[in-house]
Amino acid sequence: IRADGQSSDRNAIDRLPGGTPPGVNCASDRFHSQQMAIMKDELILEDFLPYRLSITSHTVSTNIARVYEKRFGVSIPEWRVIAILGRFPGLSAVEVAERTFMDKVAVSRAVTKLIKNGRIDRQFADADRRRSILNLSEEGQKVHNEIAPLALEFEHQLVEDISEDDYKTFNAILEQLLDKARQLGN
Repeated sequence: IRADGQSSDRNAIDRLPGGTPPGVNCASDRFHSQQMAIMKDELILEDFLPYRLSITSHTVSTNIARVYEKRFGVSIPEWRVIAILGRFPGLSAVEVAERTFMDKVAVSRAVTKLIKNGRIDRQFADADRRRSILNLSEEGQKVHNEIAPLALEFEHQLVEDISEDDYKTFNAILEQLLDKARQLGN
């Protein structure tokens, strides 16, 4: 592999079924091997995009969660509920689940614990007593205001070595993947 990420043995790659024609640069050997695995109908888990996205998400979430769980006793689902209510007060638990793409059971457990710990308040809608309206309590707002800067600083550190252009491209690709996943899910 050369410093630019290309294989120094182009002929070897070109001999593979579906290889890149001579003179055409391949973005990376990893991408090329993924394409080859697809062509062979072979699943290589560590190259499978949904798996890689899941591992990345889990790793990032777990690392930042250590900070706020240790300092504030808040789990990942609880922080997501606090964060969404900090931005969109007055949601129901169902609306929180929809906005965070969290399982309704996980949201329900987080809401129950947050109410018990005095971090969110629940009121019932006048028109429909079955619908609860959730808001951050004073304590919940305090936790939100202390964790949010920590989360933003973590994000900054995570992407500080990525160029602005690469970051914009990455975000555009994430949007494309999300849109396509939604299309495929329908």
